[in-house]
Amino acid sequence: MPNRDDLAVDLDHLRLLASAFAGRTVEVDAVEPGDACWTDGSTVFVDPDAPHSQQVEMLAVQGSLLAAGSLAPDLLRQIARRPALARRYLAVEGHRALAANEHLLPQSACRLIDHDIAAALATAGAALEVARSRRTLDETPALFGTIRVRAILASVDRLPAAPHAATPGAAAPPIRSAELADLTDDDGYEDLLGDLMSSPVGGGGPIGRLLRRMLQPVRRRGGGGPPGADAPTHRTDSRPGAGHRTVLLSNSPDRLDAGPDVDPSGIVYPEWDLRRRSYRPDWCTVVESTPSFEGGLVAPLARDPAVRRSLARLGIGLTPCRRQRQGDDIDIDGAVEARVDTIAGTAHHDNVYIESLRRRRDLAVLILLDVSGSAAEAGVAGKPVHEHQRAAAAALVTALHDLGERVALYAFNSRGRRAVQLLRVKAFDDHLDGVVARRLASLEPAAYTRLGAAIRHGTTILDERGGTPRRLLVVLSDGFAYDHGYEGRYGEADARRSLVEARRRGVGCVCLSAGADADAAALARVFGAAAHATVPRAEQVPAVIAPLFRAALRSAEAQRRAFQRKDRTRERLQMERRTDDRSGTTLLRAHR
Repeated sequence: MPNRDDLAVDLDHLRLLASAFAGRTVEVDAVEPGDACWTDGSTVFVDPDAPHSQQVEMLAVQGSLLAAGSLAPDLLRQIARRPALARRYLAVEGHRALAANEHLLPQSACRLIDHDIAAALATAGAALEVARSRRTLDETPALFGTIRVRAILASVDRLPAAPHAATPGAAAPPIRSAELADLTDDDGYEDLLGDLMSSPVGGGGPIGRLLRRMLQPVRRRGGGGPPGADAPTHRTDSRPGAGHRTVLLSNSPDRLDAGPDVDPSGIVYPEWDLRRRSYRPDWCTVVESTPSFEGGLVAPLARDPAVRRSLARLGIGLTPCRRQRQGDDIDIDGAVEARVDTIAGTAHHDNVYIESLRRRRDLAVLILLDVSGSAAEAGVAGKPVHEHQRAAAAALVTALHDLGERVALYAFNSRGRRAVQLLRVKAFDDHLDGVVARRLASLEPAAYTRLGAAIRHGTTILDERGGTPRRLLVVLSDGFAYDHGYEGRYGEADARRSLVEARRRGVGCVCLSAGADADAAALARVFGAAAHATVPRAEQVPAVIAPLFRAALRSAEAQRRAFQRKDRTRERLQMERRTDDRSGTTLLRAHR
């Protein structure tokens, strides 16, 4: 019988494949006889006696769990010493992780995915909520293996602590998440790696993508999170005392329901009533307007190279190009011509491939900036939250505009359900000029926050004016939903519902809180399964924005495909029912 060293050698050829699935370098080792496959975050253990195809599928599941952040310690601690919950969690989260990694998986591993389950889950936290519910779930597939919570947490504890980076000048405040520093790229390293990956040999192909992911800075405890976590889509505040909001402030002297009952220029939207578990039709009126500003000079919008660098490849679509020297498929015409030239004895080129090159951008982004009274509260370094969020909005707008994306910026607040105001700072077709800068500088926090109506109108603007197949809604807010009759759990439920509606329409949703004293639990109640984050300063937005954008776009695309499948199934059933009805009518007439 072979010893474990022999088994390790036999499995050594799977290391590169496992690293590709996990998005970073991992080892492959053998499990004890009769054990299920598992991972401790740095090594994936598989059955050495299983067929090669099953070993690949085991690696695909465990590697995808690592890549999707499914084994983050904060999640695993909630299922520790609860094996039944761990099995239910793996039964649903495995499908979400595989679907997020589907572009890397072989066909045999893709067949393991239940797309209906995956489409309903945006994050690992959502999968854990499903596992905790009373919903009946299928048994965990044997190839999914198991989750050994103790082993993963023990490997985290064995990691050395990373030194804290010093910031020139004044001391920087503590970062709100253990994962935040991990996503910050070293400028020189990223530029060198970008040049390497942009070379003609494999830059845009799977090898180039694999090398980029494997050569990125290693995750370290204290400097980027544990081995089981990767690019989480939810960030929290770890500062002592954070998240204890005590009072709501408003700079608006106006009465909540000021103005006419119905503004003729407004658009009405429903609102979700948590108590009735149904919609209130035509309940909110949203009015678009352009903010007024005084004449004079205003500094141009500041450009953040770090934001642009992190979003540089986000909205680029793939275009198939023929007559290439390398690629993903054979160009039949080029291959025939090359063969003819060879037979004729004439010189020919080796341009016989079709390569998918990134040459077009297909992303529209609408940014909703919260300018309610709560944004006037003091944030980090004594600056109001509004200052941080306005700086973050300016950085995102300029970066996306410079990259060639379609981008719009609207601010919002409310004075009751009949007066939800959206201020048009920059429409999709507006130029990014001094007028936009003056409009943004003129915004002052006032009134209240009816989040759901603003999100629904933002989704409508994206649908009608976005003009691209991929659409993204970015909400810059402290997450404090409050208005007349819109307090507490009622407002949170409606905001959460509006984000679900947007994702069902194929719109990705990102919710970002910059400079606010936001509590993680409160953000989760408001933003739900949408990708959301909180950062202490606007300067730290580049560290989180690209992973959030990618997670939001993947979730929206998965939801859109799931609903398209449901619509096609519903149409097919209706056609079959009509066919059966016609057949029954024909038989009845024949009988008569």
